[in-house]
Amino acid sequence: MKAGLPGLTRVDHIGFTVPDLEQARRFLVDVLGCEYMYSLGPYQDEGDWMSEHLNVHPRAVMERLHFFRCGEQAIFEVFQYTAPDQDRAVPRNSSVGGHHVALYVEDLDTAITYLREQGVTVLSGPTTSRGPSEGQRWIYFLAPWGMQFELVSYPGGKAFDRRTAAG
Repeated sequence: MKAGLPGLTRVDHIGFTVPDLEQARRFLVDVLGCEYMYSLGPYQDEGDWMSEHLNVHPRAVMERLHFFRCGEQAIFEVFQYTAPDQDRAVPRNSSVGGHHVALYVEDLDTAITYLREQGVTVLSGPTTSRGPSEGQRWIYFLAPWGMQFELVSYPGGKAFDRRTAAG
């Protein structure tokens, strides 16, 4: 019997909160090329539903959320909230709860040039990985609201994958 969560087969979606849902929509659709799917909301409750089900302030209002398909499999669930205790600071990777979304591209250099042409803040790099990730190149870039994204590319595979395949 395999250890771990029974029945786990894949990641279904990635959810994140933005300060301006329309700004996020423009970035995700016009710059990244994601497909807008649909919207839901608003949601709020006078009881404790929001805190009990979503771990947010009980008076938080999820004003609206959009779903996007990005590439062949990723689904982004993008929220816009208002809440009495809302922290509007964007977490860094080094912050507890910090995160980034990594997007695979076939040609990293072409993708970097495109992002720069779109006025996107691209951090230093690209970086060439070593060790088990040898064969991969990557670079971080920032969404207009400061969230970190990453482009990764390993068209020849990673060293880890080549060693695993070799047996």
